[in-house]
Amino acid sequence: MTRSKLVIKNITRKKSRFLFTIFGIAVGIASLVTLLSLGAGLESEVRRQSEQLGAELVVTPKGWCAYEQISVLTGETLPEAIPNEDVEKVAGIKGITAIPYLVQRTALRNQPVPVVGILSTQMMKFKKWEIDKGEYLLDGGSVVTGFGIARQFELNVGDALTIRGAPFRLSGILKEKGNRDDLAIYMDLATAQRLYQVGDMVSFIAVKVDDITRIDGYSLEIQERANVAVVSDKQLVRSVLAIVGSVRNTLQLVAAVAILAACFGIINTMVTAIHERKREIGILQALGAGRETIFSLFLYESAFYGFLGGVIGIVGGVIFSYVAAPYITQNEFTAFLGSAQSVEVFNPDVVGKAMLFSLLVASLSGIYPAFQASRLSPVEAISYE
Repeated sequence: MTRSKLVIKNITRKKSRFLFTIFGIAVGIASLVTLLSLGAGLESEVRRQSEQLGAELVVTPKGWCAYEQISVLTGETLPEAIPNEDVEKVAGIKGITAIPYLVQRTALRNQPVPVVGILSTQMMKFKKWEIDKGEYLLDGGSVVTGFGIARQFELNVGDALTIRGAPFRLSGILKEKGNRDDLAIYMDLATAQRLYQVGDMVSFIAVKVDDITRIDGYSLEIQERANVAVVSDKQLVRSVLAIVGSVRNTLQLVAAVAILAACFGIINTMVTAIHERKREIGILQALGAGRETIFSLFLYESAFYGFLGGVIGIVGGVIFSYVAAPYITQNEFTAFLGSAQSVEVFNPDVVGKAMLFSLLVASLSGIYPAFQASRLSPVEAISYE
């Protein structure tokens, strides 16, 4: 009988114990794969949304915290703290394009929806938007919506919308962009300022520079001219990813605890198997099997638990990631995941690392039992009843 057949025969001898041990490691690996997959998808989506913001610099009020920086990407309601006077000072700098945003909220059919006050002509050029239906008309009584909002609420051109108690006509629907632009209502900036009673304030300013090599100089000049803070797109991403990473690491620690518990399950299974198979070990030794052979035999058995448990765990983790993604996206913190499809639920790198980790952990768990088995003397082992 070959060694591989002997390994499979030995570990499947006690079927219930075999299944419980396999599923113990599978649950831990599934948890790890789920968290790694969602984390990787989250990071890639943060970077994608930052790129699609279309700005190298973001001008914010001084003292903004990391959550408010995240909200620049997620479209959440932001405090209005930059006056039009500062917007004009920033826009007056040669070599940059400055686009102000006022980000607020309204409700459509009792569901919260972002309302963004913009300068219509500048934003159209800045974002390279195209109209899917109707016309791009933003005035005191007309608004346009992103493709996603129109689809979600079954809106059509000409529909009447009530925003903060005021009537508006839906003049147009933007073509689908596949980002947060699809999930907002857009109105003229002055109209939004009046409607939300924020005076001449805006939430933040997106800045695109003509010469990327002078970005640090532009940043200093903006801060010298206006009483604002400036963050680059790379700094914004790092700030967001730092928070995402800390949450992800905490959750991965929970998964590691589950895997550690599975390790003790493997050790217990292997030690019990050694006790039950002492006589067989003695017979193998009598047939000429050395300590290295006995050690490797039990180590292979432990590694097989890791392999099979890893396969089951990876499959389960990928499936759970796909199922869990829509619920994850309902969280405000991860709102930049516009849809479940934004999450890369099957990541070859994650799968490879998870399988390697499963094999490594199971193999390490089998070292002590394998060592104990190899130390049995032939006389003690073969005389065991």
